[in-house]
Amino acid sequence: MSYRIEKDSLGEKQIPADALYGIHTARAMENFPLGGLSVHPALIHAFGAVKRAAATVNRSIGKLNLEDNCADALIAACTKMADGELDAHIMVDAFQGGAGTSTNMNVNEVIANTALDALGRNKGQYEIISPLDHVNRHQSTNDTYPTALKLAAIILLRDLEQQVLLLQEALQQKEKQFEHVVKVARTEYQDAVLTTVGRLFGAFAEAIGRDRWRLYKCQERLRVVNLGGTAIGTGLGAPKPYIFQVVDVLREQTGVPLARAENLLDCTQNADVFVEVSGIVCAHAATLQKMASDLRLLSSGPNAGIGELMLPQRQVGSSIMPAKVNPVIPEALTQVAMQVMGNDTVIRNACASGSLELNPFLPLVAHNLLTSLTLLTHALPMFRTLCIDGIEVDENRCASLVADSAALATALVPRLGYDTVAVIVKRARIMERSLYEVVIEEGMLSKDELDALCTHFAVCKLGD
Repeated sequence: MSYRIEKDSLGEKQIPADALYGIHTARAMENFPLGGLSVHPALIHAFGAVKRAAATVNRSIGKLNLEDNCADALIAACTKMADGELDAHIMVDAFQGGAGTSTNMNVNEVIANTALDALGRNKGQYEIISPLDHVNRHQSTNDTYPTALKLAAIILLRDLEQQVLLLQEALQQKEKQFEHVVKVARTEYQDAVLTTVGRLFGAFAEAIGRDRWRLYKCQERLRVVNLGGTAIGTGLGAPKPYIFQVVDVLREQTGVPLARAENLLDCTQNADVFVEVSGIVCAHAATLQKMASDLRLLSSGPNAGIGELMLPQRQVGSSIMPAKVNPVIPEALTQVAMQVMGNDTVIRNACASGSLELNPFLPLVAHNLLTSLTLLTHALPMFRTLCIDGIEVDENRCASLVADSAALATALVPRLGYDTVAVIVKRARIMERSLYEVVIEEGMLSKDELDALCTHFAVCKLGD
């Protein structure tokens, strides 16, 4: 393998001749051999967009200090990164010290060497296009990293919101499909009153609808960025025209309605917005886990469980128990929800651990927040298409449970009175007969009268 020699303030280092990364990346690769976790692609793409906006403004105000063909090549290289063409060359671990400096320098070096390649120059000829003097001009990790993170999170939130909408619509379809099926409602795992399967799915849909609204609104919190603030938010080293224009150009180029923070110091040192957004994402995960748990319980069986719902059979469930089929899709969704909740705990701790003018733990925040958004965005279509869309109801089982359950008792109270119904319930248990049968046999109500109390119209109507 052939090498080139690169230098920094710490000395020299051999870099593979064909590598797009440089000495700063190489040192980070040595220093942080941690989880082997790649920087999230959405963050890389957002970094490319940030670098392109910075180069565009610096060029327009005459501060890029490059020939036109070199400036064109630099901006084109930024676009390649923004478009996802250079992901494989971001080599640093997602977990790193330095508040994300290693990621920023990896991005700078890859963009510089990609531009040099396009010009027919050798990689590492930084006197022509420099990772620091040109790609990183008027920037700091401390303003580019959080800006890229917010941009990436907004884009992923939009994708997630669309999947949440599709899930809500699928649940609403099930609400209509099963509105006529009366079932036993349970509180604290005990028979309670009568409801319908449609109402079960309607409640799911309402909860998911709230999640969708929260996810949409929390994007507003991420719009405010500190790009132009450089090291701590004072704009040190950056000219006023750059500071006042760079966020506007980033907004125009990405179509994401970003705005420069009024207080750049606050926006640089405080990461509470990520806690807020992660909390909303975590709330959605809690909704999903509750729903998945309910579906698993209501589909339990097929013979010794509740068995009201029938989930699509996706795969053989056991290597020892023949014909066993497990609710693998809700189980997978539950694991995603648990991971998102765990990520939220990490994010809260990382954001609380900032110190003075900077939070050095944004790489941890970025990895966990963007991972949570990606997991959920992938999990929702899985859940919707492989589970929700194919759910069926065992109407005979639901009717049988209604007839046998003490939940029927509540429907009888308006006609027979609380104390009388309580006596009948106890009598039915002693006789080991259904409440339905005992009421009819003892002439308290006719079959038609009793059936009328158990229709989905009767169960769902408001009181007189």
